[in-house]
Amino acid sequence: MSNLGGSGCELLVPVGERKPLNEIERSIVKTYSKPIWSKFVKALKDFELIEEGDKIAIAISGGKDSMLMAKLFQQLKMHRKFNFELEFIAMDPGFHESNRELLKSNCEYLNIPVKIFESGIFDVVGEIAKDYPCYMCARMRRGFLYSKALELGCNKLALGHHFDDVIETTMLNVLYSGSFKTMKPKLKSKNFEGLELIRPMFYIHEDDVKRYTINSGIGFMNCGCIVAAGKTSSKRSEIKTMIKDMKKNFSDVDKCIFQAANNVNLDSILGWEQGGKKYSFLDTYDDEN
Repeated sequence: MSNLGGSGCELLVPVGERKPLNEIERSIVKTYSKPIWSKFVKALKDFELIEEGDKIAIAISGGKDSMLMAKLFQQLKMHRKFNFELEFIAMDPGFHESNRELLKSNCEYLNIPVKIFESGIFDVVGEIAKDYPCYMCARMRRGFLYSKALELGCNKLALGHHFDDVIETTMLNVLYSGSFKTMKPKLKSKNFEGLELIRPMFYIHEDDVKRYTINSGIGFMNCGCIVAAGKTSSKRSEIKTMIKDMKKNFSDVDKCIFQAANNVNLDSILGWEQGGKKYSFLDTYDDEN
């Protein structure tokens, strides 16, 4: 692992060992056909994430997940017959210069025509959320990405959240919020009319993303944050470690957590919330036979 001057840019592999672009692209549909490409296509079909005439903004953070997503969509464009358009966007929230240059260099090498725009989020978050900036930063990032997508005439915004993000979010809500909520593969924006968020890497496991990344020989940054370093402990990291430890005794625990969101039995829970309204099992208890 390398680190560029404490700028928050940790690399998965050393820069300078990159595979040729044609090998990287071919590996997606050949070497990683089953763990990555097939799961990407399956999510698109299962959740109806892309339709004829869509214009999709691909949000690129500079990390391994979003960069792979960009290449997946480029491969899809080559292999699919229906018409859709792509815009590749990257928001610079105030990156250290080395991070911004790494992002640009990787996109150029991977032939991703990215549009980089600035937001200055790090400066704002550093002032209004000094102790716990990550949550506020994530919300602000999403808003800027939505705005840029609409500006470019897009009707969908694709984010690079994968399978592990889904189960970690589920467990974060259960253990720290006392609620059963998870990520959805798509949702309509409440504040940006006409825009839909999609997560096409919903089925793809992070370990497979890492294998692809290491095989490509390209160093991607993990976060690039210059605000939160050393200030907060990551609850998500704690959950990630917990799940990893649980898998030592039950190898499919992650799959079961994921599947639980598809098997919620309303007859066996105390309460639920829908459309902003809370319900209790007592509401229908007297109607039961």
